[in-house]
Amino acid sequence: MPLRRFLDGRRRRRAAHSLYTAIIMQARQPDFYLRQQVPDSLDGRFDLIVLHAFLVMRGLGRVEGNGREAAREVSQALFDMMFADMEQNLRELGVSDMAVGKRVKQMAQAFYGRVAAYDKGLSEGDESLISALQRNLYGAADPAPAEGVVAEMAAYLRQQDTWLAGAGAGLVEGQVSFAPLAEAAQ
Repeated sequence: MPLRRFLDGRRRRRAAHSLYTAIIMQARQPDFYLRQQVPDSLDGRFDLIVLHAFLVMRGLGRVEGNGREAAREVSQALFDMMFADMEQNLRELGVSDMAVGKRVKQMAQAFYGRVAAYDKGLSEGDESLISALQRNLYGAADPAPAEGVVAEMAAYLRQQDTWLAGAGAGLVEGQVSFAPLAEAAQ
């Protein structure tokens, strides 16, 4: 039994790694920075990673039945991997060892705040979701995004949420694909 548990843990970490890689690749799509006017900065990139991680974790949270525990474990492994990577990136950027812990704690708090805001926005309606995106994803945008851009991003978020709603079993195995950004704007 311990060997099986060990192998299951490795499989969950591999699935989380595949999901995280897909999240990073999606967050790097040039259209987010060009057409959707997300600030191409450390904060803008962090926010796009958080947004896509939220969507994947929300999809994992919808898994029911026998896969529910595995989905919970993959979601936790994804969170752990994401913050280990962010910590490593801070170190590579030259943040001192003494300050890394504080910065990671701030990033975790920002993550939880954004997750709560996006979850509420998806549950309540466009006004709430647009407000959450304006505050978090576009809060540091200078100049402010053109009219309609934030609403397009809200449509993209809703589209991805719907797209990933039925992907539960695949997500548990580390398989994720995102709907193209261009489709949400139409």
